[in-house]
Amino acid sequence: MGDSTWWTLAIAAVTGGTAVLASWVSSRGATRAARIQAESTARAQRAERLRESRRTAYLDLIEQAHRMGELFWEISAVLRLPRSQARTATLGELRDREVAEYLRIRRCARVVELEGPAPAAAAALALQKATGPFHAAVTAEIAGDADGSDAFDAGYRPFWAALETFVDAAREAHQYG
Repeated sequence: MGDSTWWTLAIAAVTGGTAVLASWVSSRGATRAARIQAESTARAQRAERLRESRRTAYLDLIEQAHRMGELFWEISAVLRLPRSQARTATLGELRDREVAEYLRIRRCARVVELEGPAPAAAAALALQKATGPFHAAVTAEIAGDADGSDAFDAGYRPFWAALETFVDAAREAHQYG
């Protein structure tokens, strides 16, 4: 009976050791799986925050571009009026509003530049620059240049094209970013 007790104890020790080893391996696997899952969740949350941040920046720039467009139409209506001191004074006020709106669109474009990606940032800066001809034309018109109104009207097509290019770049970045 001594041999059988010894074998029973040996088998119990091996079985117990195997159980402890299996438990340790299982717990390490579970810990590793939990860490991988936590890292994956954190990456997904960062990607979603970036996606939302970009979306907000893109929408802000588009909204500001439309505000500028509305102001440009308002300026166009004044440019169609006969030349007078009142018209010049009104153009001066509108130019001041345009400068204020430009500062907002510049800020929006810089945020998009920060958020990226590069194609959306480049399109945002191009949109910002597409407002320049309007300002130059209004300034020329106020100074008495007879071609200011025509130059102002010529700025519409590039401005709206730049906005479309930005929207396309933003859409692509939002879908694949």
